[in-house]
Amino acid sequence: MAKLKLTMALSHYDRHMPFFDGSVAPDGVDLTVLEVGQSNPLRHGVDRHERMLQKGEFDICELSLSSYLMAKSRALPFIAIPVFPRRLFSQSQMWVNVGAGIKRPGDLLGKRVGLSTFQTTLSVLAKGDLKSEYGVDWRKIRWLVSKEETLPFKPQEGVSIELVSRGKKIGAMLESGEIDGLMMPHPPQEVVRGSEKITRLFSDAKQEEIRYFRKNGFYPIMHVVAFKDELLGREPWLAKSVMEAFEKAKELCRRYYEDPNWSCLAWGRHLLEEERKILGEDPWPYGIKKNRANLERFMGYSLEQGLMEKRLAVEELFAPTTRDT
Repeated sequence: MAKLKLTMALSHYDRHMPFFDGSVAPDGVDLTVLEVGQSNPLRHGVDRHERMLQKGEFDICELSLSSYLMAKSRALPFIAIPVFPRRLFSQSQMWVNVGAGIKRPGDLLGKRVGLSTFQTTLSVLAKGDLKSEYGVDWRKIRWLVSKEETLPFKPQEGVSIELVSRGKKIGAMLESGEIDGLMMPHPPQEVVRGSEKITRLFSDAKQEEIRYFRKNGFYPIMHVVAFKDELLGREPWLAKSVMEAFEKAKELCRRYYEDPNWSCLAWGRHLLEEERKILGEDPWPYGIKKNRANLERFMGYSLEQGLMEKRLAVEELFAPTTRDT
């Protein structure tokens, strides 16, 4: 029987390298793996989430958890498997202008704070964490977004969201003091270049994140892997086949770091050993059972922020053949 020809769009993480180099492929599939970025262009372009949700360009796609939840709550024709290829804590991604007088989360009240978009998964997590972890009402912050939303929505009454003017760079706005803070999945280029006018909100963000992990028990999910509904409707076996391939790729990735010089980090192996002592052997679990609390908490954030249109059971998010994982 001929293999099914499919496309899959992914970012270029270490855990995806086995797909790109051909070490791993789902059984029964002739898979073309595309290297597609979201915020930054990769070999096959940019705007991966929009290309999937707005145009259905790929058969399988690494997708924003937040936008996927919005899509599912509107019954849009996509279905995920419980594979989560990107995770981030929010605390390291909160940046402030050093002259804005912001020393603690409560100082953000009334300030102008930038986001990629309001629905970006890191944005939703950061807003939710501000309220649940630090008692800061995100509704009392003035939000500025750098681009149009992936899926349109009506902001809640009293919530201030402003689209940055075309041509303006939100990182430059933070450096100049035009905005006071910024919460985005990637550090702004001004930080990458070593700007002394921008610093993290938390002076020891790593310790804040360790505290968060010990309290909540998870490393927060950013992305899922989603299919077009009609594809899994025709080929329901695909969900398990692709999920098993991601498990194999993750295991191969773990083996890379047995070589202390696999990455360009001089002490990469030391950092891995330290992280395992803190986060455990696998802070990247796949499957529903080990991610239920993480997903339920994030859905609560999404509903509170007016993004999901209705509450869903965790099982409703995923292909039927993966619901026992």
